Amino acid sequence: MATAVRKTNWFAIWVTVAAVVVLVAVTGVVIAINNQASAPGAEPQSKIIDTQAGSVSFGDGTNTIDTYVDFLCPFCNQFEQSEGPAIKQLVDAGTATLRVHPVTILDDRSSPAGYSSRAAGAFYAVAVADPDNAYAFMQAMYANQPAELSPGLTDEQIVEIAKNAGVNMTSDLEKAITSNRYQKYAQSKGLPAGATGTPTVVVNDTMVKFGQSFDFSKDIQPLLK
Repeated sequence: MATAVRKTNWFAIWVTVAAVVVLVAVTGVVIAINNQASAPGAEPQSKIIDTQAGSVSFGDGTNTIDTYVDFLCPFCNQFEQSEGPAIKQLVDAGTATLRVHPVTILDDRSSPAGYSSRAAGAFYAVAVADPDNAYAFMQAMYANQPAELSPGLTDEQIVEIAKNAGVNMTSDLEKAITSNRYQKYAQSKGLPAGATGTPTVVVNDTMVKFGQSFDFSKDIQPLLK
């Protein structure tokens, strides 16, 4: 009996190889897209920004006051109006260093979502381009704070607020704000361990326990050196 000779089906083999190559390529593209989506984005480089901590610093005093705030948070606005002036006096007197950490925990509380991170990104952009006026810009953003569940301020409105606050509005700064250059970076930062919401305030490494209302003499002053 003659022995059958099995022929190699090269067509099927090459089709299989091609399918594997395509699958690997598609997987690589998906991974790259996912990595890009989860990446922190462009980092804001400035003498007053700690890119690892995500903080914007004002002053050089030995006392440290870290505030974790959301620009949409009404309680953060109340804190700024109540205790901000006293903190600013400490900063101006060289007694304290204020480190502002803009967080974005209320991103889903605007419609459409994303106002908190757009505002935080704009704050970083101003700190990069005009650090001397970043504090005034922060105050102006609180003075013009939109309501929760609203669309929030437009990028163009934020640009105008910055101009009115004395910020030197260059074409690059305007583009950084309107293109949301630092939005993803802002979204990559969060609250410190043990924090449950905003504002979270840490004075000389001790987290402040607020009472029923904001009171500088009870909240912050006892923790100063």
